[in-house]
Amino acid sequence: MSILPHDIAAAAHRIAPYVRRTPILRLAPDDLGLPYALTLKLELLQHAGSFKPRGAFNRILRARDAGTLPASGVIAASGGNHGAAVAYAAHKLGLTAEIYVPERTPPAKCARIESFGARLVRVGAAYAEALQASQARQAETGALEVHAYDHADVLAGQGTTAKEFEEDAADLTHILVATGGGGLIGGMAAWLAGRIKVVSVEPTGCPALYNALQAGHPVAGPVGGYAADALGARQIGDLMFPIAAQHVSAAVLVEDDAIRAAQRLLWDRLRLIAEPGGATALSALLSGAWVPPAGARVGVLVCGANTDPAYFAAGGALA
Repeated sequence: MSILPHDIAAAAHRIAPYVRRTPILRLAPDDLGLPYALTLKLELLQHAGSFKPRGAFNRILRARDAGTLPASGVIAASGGNHGAAVAYAAHKLGLTAEIYVPERTPPAKCARIESFGARLVRVGAAYAEALQASQARQAETGALEVHAYDHADVLAGQGTTAKEFEEDAADLTHILVATGGGGLIGGMAAWLAGRIKVVSVEPTGCPALYNALQAGHPVAGPVGGYAADALGARQIGDLMFPIAAQHVSAAVLVEDDAIRAAQRLLWDRLRLIAEPGGATALSALLSGAWVPPAGARVGVLVCGANTDPAYFAAGGALA
């Protein structure tokens, strides 16, 4: 099943009453110590603290419009951000929600999920185990599964991020995006379709898309490191892989220390609190993992803010 631009345009119309159109921030050369200008899209200001409500709302609203939304509500597995988004969407739409997360999910993200009234279940060491448990529970209850990344309606919802970014910064030649399971970059690449080059950035401990592109198909890989709670998919989504193979122009890996440095810089220079996954795309520029070609006009998606602000209270002393 392909994700087409008209699917994303329809999603944008559908979810508009429920999501924020997040702003862009134009940075001059040297604002972040780089010798070129940047344009940031501040998706960390989205409801529930990440881009994820876009896909969650589109999935749930599509089911509601089709008359297939069960009385038992919605269910999802998540590393944290998707769970918060599904819980938020369910709260706004008057639905019950069950969210399954790995046991190592940060307390700040667990608290965020529960703040929206969802039932939280901690299970397993990684996302894949939480997903398995949630799907077993879904078979019992009949609740609507809202997959974190491997569903067409979720991809289309996430693709609305690129639609906004292009409309507000049509001069860009490249956009850097952090990749986990691939719902965000898959949706964005489907919208942009090569008009703006999309660069995937992953931690070295979670190289799902990088490995898939090297192999020519999705493959299971390691999950670990500093940003694993947000970007820790064992294998890239089947739906997004053909999109990535066609429209993702480069895939690069970054070290955990580079992600920490990007977090600190966003706080020190811009007073933006980004979680590790939210700072991952920027870290590729700061570390030199990806160097823009001459004349490039670069955009970066800052995609999440669900971390403990206490980390920043002592001058950015991050865990």
